[in-house]
Amino acid sequence: MKIAEVSEKFGFTPDTLRYYERIGLIPPVPRNGGGIREYTEVDIKRIEFIRCLRNAGLPIETLIEYFSLLEQGDRTVNARKELLVEQREILKARIAEMQKTLELLNYKIEFYDNKIMEIEKEIKH
Repeated sequence: MKIAEVSEKFGFTPDTLRYYERIGLIPPVPRNGGGIREYTEVDIKRIEFIRCLRNAGLPIETLIEYFSLLEQGDRTVNARKELLVEQREILKARIAEMQKTLELLNYKIEFYDNKIMEIEKEIKH
């Protein structure tokens, strides 16, 4: 796949994909005879994983650390797992906080719905 196709598929700009390659999140992407990047299936899977983790709020620095460990092979399996477990706990805390915010918003919306109904009743009478 070319960079425009990958960009469209995953919602990253071409500049972001080039940046990810420059900082090592994506290994150097092979280029065709015309110098155009040709993403492999392995690259695509990695980009999909990056998108998932970025959507979950993981910072670039954590991703760099994770992929640096990945490049070191099986001797870093425990460290990679620990990093992901730690990030999962951070994400769970964020989700819990967001759930509280959602409940507060729902409460306020219900309050205003009831207030609007009261006002409409008063207007009709």
